[in-house]
Amino acid sequence: MVPQRDWLPWSLLLFSLMCDTGAFYVPGVAPINFHQNDPVEIKAVKLTSSRTQLPYEYYSLPFCQPSKITYKAENLGEVLRGDRIVNTPFQVLMNSEKKCEVLCGQSNKPVTLTVEQSRLVAERISEDYYVHLIADNLPVATRLELYSNRDGDDKKKEKDVQFEHGYRLGFTDVNKIYLHNHLSFILYYHREDLEEDREHTYRVVRFEVIPQSVRLEDLKADEKSSCTLPEGTNSSPQEIDPTKENQLYFTYSVHWEESDIKWASRWDTYLTMSDVQIHWFSIINSVVVVFFLSGILSMIIIRTLRKDIANYNKEDDIEDTMEESGWKLVHGDVFRPPQYPMILSSLLGSGIQLFCMILIVIFVAMLGMLSPSSRGALMTTACFLFMFMGVFGGFSAGRLYRTLKGHRWKKGAFCTATLYPGVVFGICFVLNCFIWGKHSSGAVPFPTMVALLCMWFGISLPLVYLGYYFGFRKQPYDNPVRTNQIPRQIPEQRWYMNRFVGILMAGILPFGAMFIELFFIFSAIWENQFYYLFGFLFLVFIILVVSCSQISIVMVYFQLCAEDYRWWWRNFLVSGGSAFYVLVYAIFYFVNKLDIVEFIPSLLYFGYTALMVLSFWLLTGTIGFYAAYMFVRKIYAAVKID
Repeated sequence: MVPQRDWLPWSLLLFSLMCDTGAFYVPGVAPINFHQNDPVEIKAVKLTSSRTQLPYEYYSLPFCQPSKITYKAENLGEVLRGDRIVNTPFQVLMNSEKKCEVLCGQSNKPVTLTVEQSRLVAERISEDYYVHLIADNLPVATRLELYSNRDGDDKKKEKDVQFEHGYRLGFTDVNKIYLHNHLSFILYYHREDLEEDREHTYRVVRFEVIPQSVRLEDLKADEKSSCTLPEGTNSSPQEIDPTKENQLYFTYSVHWEESDIKWASRWDTYLTMSDVQIHWFSIINSVVVVFFLSGILSMIIIRTLRKDIANYNKEDDIEDTMEESGWKLVHGDVFRPPQYPMILSSLLGSGIQLFCMILIVIFVAMLGMLSPSSRGALMTTACFLFMFMGVFGGFSAGRLYRTLKGHRWKKGAFCTATLYPGVVFGICFVLNCFIWGKHSSGAVPFPTMVALLCMWFGISLPLVYLGYYFGFRKQPYDNPVRTNQIPRQIPEQRWYMNRFVGILMAGILPFGAMFIELFFIFSAIWENQFYYLFGFLFLVFIILVVSCSQISIVMVYFQLCAEDYRWWWRNFLVSGGSAFYVLVYAIFYFVNKLDIVEFIPSLLYFGYTALMVLSFWLLTGTIGFYAAYMFVRKIYAAVKID
């Protein structure tokens, strides 16, 4: 027996982790303590625009450069996101103010942009590009003060403070283009409580910027690189004429403010940029509706099944058994192997691989281990997990392939390991060629692409083969009835049994479960927002699994009652019907929410959307298929068949 003094500290630690997952630090994301006048490095991440969907490196524009440019070593997720984190010449010291300082150029000598550089800057401004900087791994944000719509005097109107990521590169006004060439940094620090004799340390808890456009003539610079900003509204903005050279100063100022926000809560500002209460209400509303509909479906299907099984198992009236109809009639054909069993088992194996990967990623992210502060960790984890989940995908595909009377297990394993990943890689490679042509940082570098191929063929492929080998050797699934040698003739089906009608009917409920969450996911992907509500996402994922399973069971029951035993492929396709609604919503989002007009950004949007829809169809189709397969085996095991 373990002494109490040994297990008590461990149980207390476990309890604290369960109660407050934000109380511990993720490895690599520990706080940095600064002393007075310690340098706080300002780094640049990238330039982004929701209009073009093409990120660019910071120094793709003629910004001021330090004497030595140093790029941070990025993880896989950062590379795939287009992040290229690099140092900048901003000199910021902890709790040290700067009124105005010229960023680059010799004393009293402004920076001259060539015609080509001016044209490029003007083009980026007209495309609504944002600049993303970080200080102590904290992204810069621009404060927006919006007046809430309330009745009464204007003076009594309350301000609604929101933040947007990064800052606008510039703005346009009356067909003229202006550049934000002065940045007013506002950094908030939290003073750490220490003993009296020790020096205070500080932690950065917020990073804001106020971008300004100040004309060259209104900025006064001296030989010490100091400058004086014009007072009030006397200055004019710095215009960029794309047809000629432009002279300007790049300047910045630094202001520090003390904050009560602790380091562990410093991301709260960035993660509450939208109305979360509406989000909560919508999620709870959709969950209640789905549970209600699921309960009704379950009650109807269980009562109907009990009645069917009771009638089929009656042995008193011989005439009734002669006139029986419904799903019992197809018992000799319901487990007849479908066409193309290798492809079906391969797709289902990839679906299992996706399911395991998504479940683990969402669960780990819900615990706070993949928060936005761990830059690129979410995508890196997803890539590696998909590779390692190949052993489970291969095992399920191998066992199902043997159940469907398949014999060529090596070819089946290769098909499982390459069919879905090959389609994904092919589409991404074609899109990457277009991104390369635009010289965007979103293009995956050639070494990274080679590394991904090595992961695919060096990790995923062997694991799929390993899982497939053991799955194929394992006993096949035990079907409760034997298959007749001669296939039964299928009667003519009603119009509502059409496959496309089934997809439309089956997709509504699962799509309704995730509709609200889909909006936030699309905003995170296409509008450079942070996604952080993984607790809600985990709940929605569970509801999605439940609703897909129940809809699949209902659809296969109707099909078997219509004496159509060809349910394998049909159920797989119909169960993924919500993917069709995701595609329709993506088109609606493109037309109504995004301002994309060029060809390549549109191609990128629909290319990546096609991958999302394909993956979602594979996921929901796999969930529905296995639910229906278990249901079919259960009901045929419950009836007496001569």
